[in-house]
Amino acid sequence: MRYSIEGEPLPVVICELEAGEGMKCENGAMGWMSPNMVMETKGGGFGKMLGRAFSGESIFLNYYTAQNGPGMIAYPSCMPGSIRAYEIGPGKEIIAQKKAFLAATMGVELSVHFQKKLGAGFFGGEGFIMERLSGQGMAFLEFDGYIKEYNLQPGQQIVVDTGYTAAMDASVNMEIRSVGGVKNALLGGEGFFNTVLTGPGRVWIQSMPVAKLADSIRPFMPSGH
Repeated sequence: MRYSIEGEPLPVVICELEAGEGMKCENGAMGWMSPNMVMETKGGGFGKMLGRAFSGESIFLNYYTAQNGPGMIAYPSCMPGSIRAYEIGPGKEIIAQKKAFLAATMGVELSVHFQKKLGAGFFGGEGFIMERLSGQGMAFLEFDGYIKEYNLQPGQQIVVDTGYTAAMDASVNMEIRSVGGVKNALLGGEGFFNTVLTGPGRVWIQSMPVAKLADSIRPFMPSGH
């Protein structure tokens, strides 16, 4: 499989498949494709379907296979932002925010990832439930705005405002901490909690989470009557 990512700030990943090769994606993620791409919708087993339903995702994925020759399929982003490619393999698992998964080759496994500490779910913005990508293959994730990558050394930390954590290596530890002080929380404009990411591993931080974007344009929207 060959691919190219084109067109930021509204990017699309275009995948060129050999005969018999296939990809999986979320419902509605396909933008356009060659006519020999054949689709099949699958649930992936009761446990995975239950986990996806619990996380608020669709319980089904669409599988596309190139038949009778090479094929092409394109997956556009849903929002202005970035599409990143990740090579998934043993020791190369990725934890990503909900809704980040766009598409992947057949060998990549998508599962629900629960934060170890409940505080991360109730207060962290990134959510108690995230997505874990494992197995073997290439995966494509979409994020909001510009993406900045940091490679944290063992014990090295970075403090991230709520909602800005896009993805991280599975080796990175995520912890939710109070900003400290009632005055800081109420008057600082940064909320009550921050996310602390501790290495080793790579982290990807997005510049404009969709929730922040919605908040920024809400004052300019006409009010209902």
